[in-house]
Amino acid sequence: MPVWDAFVRLAHWALVCCVIAAWFARGVPHEWLGYAALVIVLLRIGWGIVGPRYARFAQFVRGASYTAAYLHRVLGRKEERYLGHNPLGGWMTMALLSMLIVVSASGWLATTDRYWGVEWVQELHEALADVLVAFALVHVGGVAYSSLRHRENLVGAMLNGRKRAPGPGDVFE
Repeated sequence: MPVWDAFVRLAHWALVCCVIAAWFARGVPHEWLGYAALVIVLLRIGWGIVGPRYARFAQFVRGASYTAAYLHRVLGRKEERYLGHNPLGGWMTMALLSMLIVVSASGWLATTDRYWGVEWVQELHEALADVLVAFALVHVGGVAYSSLRHRENLVGAMLNGRKRAPGPGDVFE
């Protein structure tokens, strides 16, 4: 069943590539990878407002109490399968997009005349990049857990855009 459209998938993998490449790059290539990541994030935010059903933030970003109840069910191994993002995955998406904006902004700040060579700005950018990587690792862990728990290849779904049709107890709203 189609879930994630081509733009969501392309943006996802392009961000993965930009972040990994920027981690290893230095100088101008590092800067341009950061700018590219920021443009992708801004486009993804726009798509999260006007895109198709499973791309829209309104479809997968849930309230705190709903998300906490879902986390409780995860911890009890009684969580339901979601066709789109589950509530924790929705918040992780928002956290990753937010961190990408903050990391990109701090990197840009370090290139300005006022803050070029200012140590605390560079240290802030590096610390934020470390937090971004930590968030990404938690994201990968959540994908692995959900893939195993619900017997479905979420990496494959993010490549081809398809997930198996909903079954009894699945959430597909």
